[in-house]
Amino acid sequence: MKLALDPYMFRDVPLLELPAIVAELGYEWIELSPREDFTPFFDHPRVDDGTARRFRSELTAAGVGVSSLLPLYRWSGPDEEDRKAAVRYWKRAIRLASLLGVDTMNSEFNGNPRDAATCERQFWQSMDELLPVFESEGVRLVLEPHPDDWEEDGKRAIDLIRGINSPLVSFLYCAPHTFHQGNDCAAIMAKAGDLLTMVHVADSFDHTGSSGLRYIVNPPGSQVTVHQHLDIGQGEVDFDEFFRSLEEVGFDGIVTTCVFAWEERARDSSTFMRERIAQYLAGWKTPPTLVSP
Repeated sequence: MKLALDPYMFRDVPLLELPAIVAELGYEWIELSPREDFTPFFDHPRVDDGTARRFRSELTAAGVGVSSLLPLYRWSGPDEEDRKAAVRYWKRAIRLASLLGVDTMNSEFNGNPRDAATCERQFWQSMDELLPVFESEGVRLVLEPHPDDWEEDGKRAIDLIRGINSPLVSFLYCAPHTFHQGNDCAAIMAKAGDLLTMVHVADSFDHTGSSGLRYIVNPPGSQVTVHQHLDIGQGEVDFDEFFRSLEEVGFDGIVTTCVFAWEERARDSSTFMRERIAQYLAGWKTPPTLVSP
């Protein structure tokens, strides 16, 4: 098992200094999420091969590895020109993963739930174009249903991934999205089985609670999708169930801390999450072995 940090709260740290910061926080793995100097949100990567190689050298010097590379592109959006551009960006991002020696990438279905049929067609077109690239580079793809994606439901997302019919494509369960993907953690993980290869760990409030008034938006009925990425214990995700369910399915993949809410105390939050996750894993009948780079 790999315990990783999504360092999004440290995105202002220069890329080549990031591995040392992650090591100081006690992590050995990074889930490299979008940042302006590497793979920004929705745009072409902003890094050349030479910088990627220097980053890899800094990772080695710090004793830190990249567990996964997370790009986010409009590869299933309803606009065809956006989709074509996203496929082009994906190909470069896959190449960067290969340069870094990273064998796993993760992302979201993306798209628009208010035009789900069109987005599904676009998604399959993009997969037809990209799956051969993943195969040729030997890179795995792990997908998650995200709030406001064309597919948000965890169980239906698992069926979609099975439909891709590739041993390289698997499922990510994101704890702070629990209440958007069906609020049925144990059943979703059980359905995924060995397709579950990665989890994101952060807390969130149940937006359906208090008769749907846990969050209030104005004007009423506005089309917004709200969730949080908080420290464990600050929201309403049942982490006893979460980690118990992971143990029951024999999970041995990537566990990523992905708190985004506390940039003003990012170091304390990251340390707390590492320690709290370690406590849960230590409580398993057979505690997992954490793999080093």
